[in-house]
This record gives sequence, structure tokens and C-alpha cells, in this order.
Amino acid sequence: MEKNKVAIVGGGLAGCEAAWQLARQGVSVTVFEMKPENFSPAHESESLAELVCSNSFRSDEPTTGVGVLKREMRQLGSLFMHAAEKTRVPAGKALAVDRERFSSFISGALGEEKRIRVLRKEISGPDDPGLAGFDRVIVAAGPLASADMSKSLMRAVGEEALYFYDAIAPIVSTDSVDMQKAFWASRYAPEEKDYLNCPFTEQEYFRFLRELLQAEQVAPREFEKEIHFEGCLPIETMASRGDMTLAFGPLKPVGLADPRTGGEPFAVLQLRSENAEKSALNLVGFQTKLTYPEQKRVFRMIPGLEKAEFLRLGSIHRNTYVNAPRVLNSSLELKNRPEVYLAGQITGVEGYVESAACGLWLGLKLGRELNGDPLPDIPPETALGALMGHLRTEVKKFQPSNVHFGLFPPLNVRAKKARRKELHAERADEAMQKWLGAANT
Repeated sequence: MEKNKVAIVGGGLAGCEAAWQLARQGVSVTVFEMKPENFSPAHESESLAELVCSNSFRSDEPTTGVGVLKREMRQLGSLFMHAAEKTRVPAGKALAVDRERFSSFISGALGEEKRIRVLRKEISGPDDPGLAGFDRVIVAAGPLASADMSKSLMRAVGEEALYFYDAIAPIVSTDSVDMQKAFWASRYAPEEKDYLNCPFTEQEYFRFLRELLQAEQVAPREFEKEIHFEGCLPIETMASRGDMTLAFGPLKPVGLADPRTGGEPFAVLQLRSENAEKSALNLVGFQTKLTYPEQKRVFRMIPGLEKAEFLRLGSIHRNTYVNAPRVLNSSLELKNRPEVYLAGQITGVEGYVESAACGLWLGLKLGRELNGDPLPDIPPETALGALMGHLRTEVKKFQPSNVHFGLFPPLNVRAKKARRKELHAERADEAMQKWLGAANT
């Protein structure tokens, strides 16, 4: 009889990473994935670890919060980071991947691991009969957990779910872009070809802004209150905050010279490659809740996209998360349901990298516990420690968060902004190395 058996509900980023870390420690894992029996509103592929929004994992710069987190994940043997490196596509200083190859890589890795079994079956909640006989249960159903799972979890935590809306940006076919108007370049690096840029004149910008603000949007359901995560606002919501909000935000032209004029445009839309072949492009920052017909009409007003072929239109969906400081302990275990854990975005971390990191941490910690060798808590000076600290810090209104230096303990030194980032990164690395030494003894 197997000594340790863990059930993981959900084959997304957090669930796959947790499964990988547990299996590496000799723990037998069963991953329950509801696709293709059932799909969430945002999922289309049957693959595990499907990327439903952007294909970018954000900055890879070592002096950013997410850059530090990625470095730590690499050091901890993250499957997510290994897959990202194997399937990355050019994206300047960002780490972006070919989404199909990325998901296939992770699906293949789990399929070849003898200690991991993947069952295509929907689980309705922690009390589902399918979970009988497991020593531990990890719910990593994601922010788009099924209705039955969401209701079951809310009964388990004893309070209503908190939620926000997440908007997805459209993708267009590269060969449908007018290259007489668009140009390849990265910000401050005209020789690089990582981004395709669509420049606006002042007149074109304000005409586009007017139509964007007047366009029809998908209305929320009557019983839902509309709340947006500040890090992923719909483009039309940003536009409503002022005429120049977009020009100083996702459409900022800084560092981009139009080769036709030699000057800086009034505004610029950047499109990022979705795959290695650069045959598909993501409209950077253009997550939206416009209706499908309005997306086609309004976004084709962007210079260069007049005849754009949309491979995927933007959408809006509800993301559910729990009040982690109230309902989870420091091990991500439900306080009133011992041996049931949560991982990923449903805990209140936000973003691909953060979701995978949460699964990684839980997999490492639970694996060591099941093997009778408890893992020391990770220092808050590290990016992973700061992110997990966010889930333990009670505040008046708990909200999801990306990893950023604001979550780290204060430096308590006076330094310029750039130097403060370097100091955070240096301190995090020092703390990580000390922790790794202690954890491996």
C-alpha cells in the first residue's frame, strides 16, 4: 500500500507545479482535471497548464519583484520555469512563451512521471466521493472553479467568496496587419524585432478614444458586483479615467520612433508575438469587456489594424478567491478543514508566475511534511516568502496581488529608486541562499 497519496483538483499552473514537486519527493499524486468533460468560460484546450490570458510571464529583469521570484523558482527546480525556458519566444526584457508548446511540455512531463496519475474527471468539492482514500487534498481549481466547487469551498470556509473580474486581450493574425503603418522595434531599441508597433497621430488617438468610450460592453450579471483587479484593468475602464490615461499607460510612445517620420508618435499600440513563428500577436494591455462586434469595429480603428483578422477576441470572466488570511493557515491549509489545502490564484495570488510559485511552495512544504522532514519557513525577504506573507497578512479588505517589492520587508535605508530595487534583489538572494542551506541540511 502506498504510504502517501495526494489528490490535486485542477490541472492548471499551480496544480501541475504542486504535483511535480510532490512527485520529486516520492509522493504519489493524482491530478483531477475536469477538461474535456467540462470547460470554464475562458478555457478552450484540453491540455494541462493552459494559458488563457497573455502568453507573457512579465519582466525577466533581476531587479524586479517577478524577476526575483523567477530566479528563486529556478533554484527550487520549478517545472513551470523549465517549461518556460524551453518554449520561450522573443519579447524584449519579458519572458514570453509559445502557449501551445508550453502547455504540451508540462502535459508531457506529468504524463511521463510514474508517480503522477492524471484523471479526466470533475470534482465537485472537498467532500466529493472521488477524493476518498487520499491522505491530503489540494484544491487548485483556479479562479474559474466550477459552480459546484465554488459553492462547496464557500461552505467550507464559512463565508462568501470575494471576487474580481479579469479581462483577456485579443490576438490578431500577423499577416493581417498593415506593415506600411506598423513597425518592429522594442522600446529604446529600434534594432530589436520583439514587438510590432502601431503608431497613432493625435487625431487618430482621440478618434479611437471617443469610439472606445462609446462602445457597447458586456454587462455583468444582476447578482454580481463588478470589481476589477488594478493590475489587469479593461482598456475601456482605463480610458474612462481621463483623455490621456492611455497615452501615458498602455499606449505610451516613449522610446519608440516611427521610421516613417523619425519622430515619436503621439501614441503607440504594441503587439507581442504569441508564438515562435510570430504568426499571432497579442494586443499588449488591451484586455477588454467590449462585446465581440464592438471589439472588431473599434480595434480596427487602430492604425495598421484596419483589416485585422482576430484569432481570439477579448473576454471578461469572474475570478474567485478566498480571504486567505482568515481561512488559511501558514501552510495554505483550510483552518476549519484539516488536510485540505488551496493553491494558486484562488488563494489570492495574482498572475501566472505567482500561481505556479504558490503551487511550488505548497508541493515542497507538503512533501517534506509527509516524509517526516518539515521544511523551515521561507524568509519574508525572499520573493516567495513575501508572496506567501501576503496570504497571511490580515487587512481590512484583502485583495489579490502580484509579487512586488512593496510586499517585501522595508529596507530601512535611503537610496534612489533603481538602487532600492537592486538592494531588494541582493537581500533576497542572500536570504534565499541561507534558507536553501538550512532547508537542505
